[in-house]
Amino acid sequence: MTAATGAKGASRPRLSRDAVLAAALPMADREGLDGLSMRALAQRLGVVPMALYKHVANKDELIDGIVDLVWAEVEPPDAADPPNAADPPDAADPPDAADLQSWRPAMRARAASLRQALRRHPWAVGLMETRMRPGPANLFQHNAMMGCLRRAGFSFRTTVHVTSVLDAYVYGFALQEKTLPFDTAEESGALAAQKLAQQQQEERPPAELAAAFPYLMEVVAELAAQGYDYDAEFATGLDLILDGVERLRPEWSRAGDAPPGSAPADPAPDPGAPR
Repeated sequence: MTAATGAKGASRPRLSRDAVLAAALPMADREGLDGLSMRALAQRLGVVPMALYKHVANKDELIDGIVDLVWAEVEPPDAADPPNAADPPDAADPPDAADLQSWRPAMRARAASLRQALRRHPWAVGLMETRMRPGPANLFQHNAMMGCLRRAGFSFRTTVHVTSVLDAYVYGFALQEKTLPFDTAEESGALAAQKLAQQQQEERPPAELAAAFPYLMEVVAELAAQGYDYDAEFATGLDLILDGVERLRPEWSRAGDAPPGSAPADPAPDPGAPR
């Protein structure tokens, strides 16, 4: 039996966990997590609220599920098959030439894809790394990112460094972008022009403002004329990070897994040395 019958005899698809999550995701996009309730979701699906609890235990588990759907939208940094768990990466094995060349475009594409996913689902900003029950897409994404860097010759610890700084950049950028009162470069230019005109009328004359805050006023005037392209700014910042990683990669690849700045290990004592 593939359909259930409602009180008025109308048939509807039988519920499943996937169907519940698929309905919850656009509801969270429209109304935010505060507007996503088990009761409202049940009404959306045409069922009683208790029917949902057969598939998700509570709202927290529902959020776990839709966060994983957001992760599933992110382009993984490497589509290669994962290594055999019984054959972990060996630091002594030299990386393949293709891996040495592909890590940077793979990291760049993954960061851009993660940002776009967060733009589509702004409620997920701040939740992508905080769920206590990460789903399969979450686990796959993190494993793929670390695998891409490890195969490119990064040590374990420097792989963690690169992962951390890239994620911090994307999440921080997404958080700032989420709170901005504009969506396009043109809108940002219009807003900057409006603020500039308001300051000139209500606070100080233009000459006084320019004398007190010359560099700030230069930025405001330029933004009013040209706008602020967040896509271009994101790409610029991302390339700055990747340039730094590229510059440090030879040193980091040789560094092994010792924490940066840590003191070298004491040499083993010579049994024949006098005491």
